[in-house]
Amino acid sequence: MTIWAGATRHRSITARRRTPSPKKAARSRADGFSAVKILAVGKTAPLDGHAALAEAEALMAAAREGAGEDMDIMVDLHGRTTAAMAIEYAKVLEPYRPFFLEEPCQPEDWQGTARVAASTSIPIAAGERLVHRHEFLHLLQAGAIAVAQPDVCHAGGITETRRIATLCETFGVSMAPHNPLGPIATMVNIHLGFATPNFLIQEVMRSDVPWRDEIISGVTPIVGGYVEPSQAPGIGVEINFEAAAKHPFEEVRPIQWYHHDGSVADW
Repeated sequence: MTIWAGATRHRSITARRRTPSPKKAARSRADGFSAVKILAVGKTAPLDGHAALAEAEALMAAAREGAGEDMDIMVDLHGRTTAAMAIEYAKVLEPYRPFFLEEPCQPEDWQGTARVAASTSIPIAAGERLVHRHEFLHLLQAGAIAVAQPDVCHAGGITETRRIATLCETFGVSMAPHNPLGPIATMVNIHLGFATPNFLIQEVMRSDVPWRDEIISGVTPIVGGYVEPSQAPGIGVEINFEAAAKHPFEEVRPIQWYHHDGSVADW
């Protein structure tokens, strides 16, 4: 577990950014984050050319300019690349020292992820779309990942996530739980992090809905890239159900990516 001040703080990161700029990364640092995750690679072909690589490098350079030398930057490929193309992207990103390269291949392609890991000095992270510890075992045995990213809301809850963490600890792999699903999930992950020896860093969303604070209270604040453990009972959050009723559920279709020829790129 990444510790600070006697293991009383918990490291945090910002949400993904589709088009990073020096200004955005600098704002994240000013807002108290110690790291930022970016999407330096958007839609890409199974084998793409120089223009795609140059664009990714320019986006990464802009993020590094805004972040400075002491802020970490993760790059999320979100499974949009083949192993061959992920290797090419890693070559142009390496000089900017990414903290890790996330999901270079589709979740079932653990062999491809292992090939990427063997070809680059950038640590590889994966696991947000895996739902059981046995699915992580392929990645671990192949030496494919340095960082595991189970999502507590997908992977069987707290109990299974703890089992995944223990399995990963056996292989010397750190935990950076995936977390795009709101403040309750954030607080569950924070509690898990404090109880996980191989915890590394926690993802949180910079913002989701403007009325979040009307509904949820008790989320620990981020100060200098860390959070203090909550002293409240249970998860530590309180929900205003009357305020929540003013914002009924509205279905939003997931983003679907296609290649220029119409074939499916990611799901």
